[in-house]
Order: sequence, then C-alpha cells, then structure tokens
Amino acid sequence: MSMLGSVMDGAFIILQVLVGVTSAYLAGMAFFGLYHKKEKITVPPEKTFAVIVAAHNEEEVIEPLIDNLKKMDYPKELYDIYVICDNCSDGTANIVRKSGAIPCERFDETKRGKGYAIEWMLERLWAQEKQYDAVVMFDADNLAATDFLLHMNQKLVNGARVIQGYLDTKNPYDSWISISYCISYYFTNRMWQLPRFNLGLANALGGTGICIESQLLKEMGWGAHSLTEDVEFTARCVERGVYPVWAHDAIVYDEKPNTMKASWNQRLRWMQGHFDCASRFLWPLLVKSIKTRNWAMLDAALYLFQPMRLLMIFLITVILYLQWVMPSWWSVTDVQKLLFPTQYWTIVSILIYAQLPLSMLLEKANWRAYVGLIGYPVFLLTWFPITVVAYFTKNNKTWSHTAHNRGIRVEELPR
Repeated sequence: MSMLGSVMDGAFIILQVLVGVTSAYLAGMAFFGLYHKKEKITVPPEKTFAVIVAAHNEEEVIEPLIDNLKKMDYPKELYDIYVICDNCSDGTANIVRKSGAIPCERFDETKRGKGYAIEWMLERLWAQEKQYDAVVMFDADNLAATDFLLHMNQKLVNGARVIQGYLDTKNPYDSWISISYCISYYFTNRMWQLPRFNLGLANALGGTGICIESQLLKEMGWGAHSLTEDVEFTARCVERGVYPVWAHDAIVYDEKPNTMKASWNQRLRWMQGHFDCASRFLWPLLVKSIKTRNWAMLDAALYLFQPMRLLMIFLITVILYLQWVMPSWWSVTDVQKLLFPTQYWTIVSILIYAQLPLSMLLEKANWRAYVGLIGYPVFLLTWFPITVVAYFTKNNKTWSHTAHNRGIRVEELPR
C-alpha cells in the first residue's frame, strides 16, 4: 500500500474509533432517561427572583409573555420582571411599560447580542438597592408553565446553583420545520438531559428557561459573549465544578422557525458558537477530566465535541459513498472492511434513531408530532451542510436575530 494509503487508513481508523465509541456511548446513555420521577413541590416559596427577558424588536410576542409571567403561581412580592429592550427600534419598550414589567433600554451598536445584553442587565441589578436570590432568564418569544418559579425555588432550596428548565415548542404544528424542532426537543429533553440528571452529571443550558443563583453570578461573572452564550456559560460552570441541574417538570415553551431559511440561519449561529466554545473549553475540560478522573467533565467535553463528531460522520459518509459508487478508482483507503463492521453501525444507528419515537412516547406527545417523523430525516440531513459551513465560518461573531411573530398566550398552546 502507498504511503498516502497508509496515512488515509490511519486517519480513517481514528475517525471510525471516535465516531463509533461516542455514538455507542450516547446510545447507551439514553437508557438512563427511561426513568423519570415527577418532582413534587414540597418547599414553600422563599427565594426571590429577578426574571429578566432579553428582547430585540419583539413587539409581536412580548406582551403575552409578560402577561404569562405576571400570572405565575408564586407570591408577587418575591419576583420582578425586567425586560432588556436591546437596541430596539420598534414599540417593544412601550408595550413593556403598559404591560406592567420594568423596561431596561440598552443602545450599543458595538457590543451586540444576547450575551452582552445579559451582562449589561446584571451590572444594573447588582448596582441597585433591591437584590434577589437568583436570576431567571427567558427569551421574549417564550411562555412558561405557571409553576415554573415553584420548581426553581425547590431546586435552589435543595442546593442547586444553576438550573435548566424543560424546553418545549410553542408552535409545533406550524410547519414541518417547527415540528422537526419539536421532535428534537422531545429527544434532547428525555434522552440527553434527563439521563445526565439521573446520573448526577452536568446538564447543558439551553439558552432560555435558566435559573442561576445570584451569588454564583457575582462570583464568576457572566462573561458569556459568544453566539451561544448558553454553551459558554455551561462550560465555565463545569470548569469550576458547578454542575447545572435539570428541572424536567419546569416547562418553557419556545417559538421555533417555520421556514428553512430562518432555521438555517438560527442553526448556523448555534453551530458557529458551538465550534467557538469548543475551541476554548474542550481541551482544558478533557485534560482536567482525565487528571481528576471526573466523569461529569468528560461528558461535558463530549458535549462540546458534538459539532466535530457530526463533521466526522459526514466525512465518513462521503468516503464510503465514493468507494461504493466508484470502486475502480477510489481506492485510497478501504479500512472500513477492517474496523467496525456494518452490523455495528446498523445497530448503533437503529438504537439512536429509535430513541426519537420512544422519547415522544415517554413524553406523551400529541399524535400530530409522530407525523413529523416522516420529514424529520430531511431535517437531520440539513445539519451536515450547516455544520460544514459553520466550521469554515466559526470565527464569525456577528449575532443574527431570529424574528418572532407567534404572539399566542399560554392558554392557547396546542396540546
């Protein structure tokens, strides 16, 4: 075999090992999400909350959220609602005032994006006389279950410092795109987040429905300015030995894009930010996990590795396809015959894909969500080009806003 062939064989072996081992790990981890014990509220309300909402030109959706938050099953004197009107050029701030929340207007064209807006808001909170036990963060397009703060209070009293609520979809049946997001959320909530909570590992923050102890924020600062501030803050917490916990019964409803263009732009931003965070935190977390034999840190490093894993799957797929359609001249490497037989990949793939309907079944999804499984493979395939483009544009730090227009109220949510 030529030197090039040997090098390619070696590289292909490494790719197969990384993808094969991590895929088996993820497939096995999901089994720990089969069990869920519904959390009962046993602690009376005592923690105070600053509920902050990040909003950029959100006049179509902000009023239903404020109305929703004002109706929380929690003493009104124990929480206040602050809305960051970030570089708004519409009527968001006026609607916030009329709705009874506290508008905080920010205009800064150089430090743009949700991460900077949150940091600005936190500095204002720390400087004022009234202080809070914790900060809860929502996006302007969200709605929340009325017992959300009760669950956050319970978790804080029990010692949690960073908490992620259950992320559901506000508009699941608007299009095949939104229903694909809905399916993804069922899977992530049940087969990624819940297993890690059950095993005592670190959960991943999801950008909204987050509760953070104020003292922790003051100790470590916010400092998350990437395109995926949630991934960045998760990594910083795990580095400090603070593991975010999962609140499976504290539900947040998030509006999702209806078109491929909007979805593409949103997921491209997610992947760009994820690559950026991985470049800064993956290796330190991996090294520290090995030195300290810390499973939670190793698992968090694997979370940061996910975009690269997707790239590897794409590369392996392309190589195998070329060898299949052009066997006569594409013969640089044929190591797939030597490592991880086809049966292995088949079993792992079935185990992973079968988790989609299983997670939906466990979460008691509406029958309409199952119809979305027909088009879901197409949605999955679009992750490949998005990830490739994100890798080559990962240095992009320009925030792209996702427009929201589904101003529905919590009582109007589809069931």
